[in-house]
Amino acid sequence: MNRKEFWNLIDGSKEYEDQAEWLLDVLAQKSINEILDFEFHFQGFMNESYQSQLWAAAYILMGGCSDDTFDYFRGWLIGQGEEVYNKVMQNHEYLAKYISEENLDEEGLPQNEELLSVGADAYTLKKTGDIEWNSDVYDELLEELNRRGIGSAADDIDLDWEEDEEELEKLFPLLWKRFGEDSLG
Repeated sequence: MNRKEFWNLIDGSKEYEDQAEWLLDVLAQKSINEILDFEFHFQGFMNESYQSQLWAAAYILMGGCSDDTFDYFRGWLIGQGEEVYNKVMQNHEYLAKYISEENLDEEGLPQNEELLSVGADAYTLKKTGDIEWNSDVYDELLEELNRRGIGSAADDIDLDWEEDEEELEKLFPLLWKRFGEDSLG
């Protein structure tokens, strides 16, 4: 599975209420190699989006953003498809224009925690016949991804912004105007 095929799958999954479930069903029909390719691309985009400035934008949107919430936000961002992902990565303020009730989760937030485990679940399902957590299979998945050149993003990120209203408003005036006083969180 190449990058274009990855994004085609993501785009196809957006039509379904449970995007992660649909992707899992589709990936379960694919080969181990294709599942690894999917996870390789997904983790690559997770790593690429692990940026201080994007975290600041998510912080404004939700009125705060923990480590886990930032992961869920990046999962959501990837789940929006290639066009939106690229626009946001080029200009985080695009989120001020893009965010609407139609593209948020059931809690009204830009998060998709379930999308984070789709590749691992599909890999486990293919190897064991179910999606129950299996540390040996997960370790094998990580080894395969490492062999392909994808590792985890650094555990720590140096935030180049403060949780200060004035600074955040200066960094992202459009996002602040729309969400600073009335965040989604």
